[in-house]
Amino acid sequence: MGLFDFLKYEKKKAHRAAEKEQVQQQAGEAGRPPAGSAADAASATRAAAERMAAAAPPRRAPATPAPATPTPGSAAHKAVPAPPRPAAMPKPEASSAAAPGAMHTPTPHSAAHKAVPAAPVAKPVPSAKKRTYTVKAGDSLPTIARSELGNEARWRELYAMNRGVVGDTPDLVRPGMVLTLPG
Repeated sequence: MGLFDFLKYEKKKAHRAAEKEQVQQQAGEAGRPPAGSAADAASATRAAAERMAAAAPPRRAPATPAPATPTPGSAAHKAVPAPPRPAAMPKPEASSAAAPGAMHTPTPHSAAHKAVPAAPVAKPVPSAKKRTYTVKAGDSLPTIARSELGNEARWRELYAMNRGVVGDTPDLVRPGMVLTLPG
């Protein structure tokens, strides 16, 4: 707070105190509470409520009061016991488990009605012929990839397809190994 702000605050404080004193003097002279007091507001509110009640048509009371339905926003729902949960689904019988094509009937409590049906699995189409390469002396995976696949950088793809044949070390390809080439 700067010096000027402090001075301005003190000036406002003094002004408010003077106004308050003036209002109290006027109230003392009139013998009633000041116009802006809480007592004045309460009596005005009471008078307005009485006028509105007198102008409104009389309300009829219901013959039997209806029980209040609790809402999630009200506190009453906490006092009402929860409805009993339905019993668990019975276990499927041995006869239904034996039928391989038996379908499960979804219920609101099971997740089966929410599941997306699986896409049909396509049968793999037998390819014409798998290309293979027999390793010769002096060959490496990068040289085989360059000569057979046209790109030396594809040696990793070649190794991934033949890891079972080559082993853990891609640098050790022995003559006579038969490698499957990617398409």
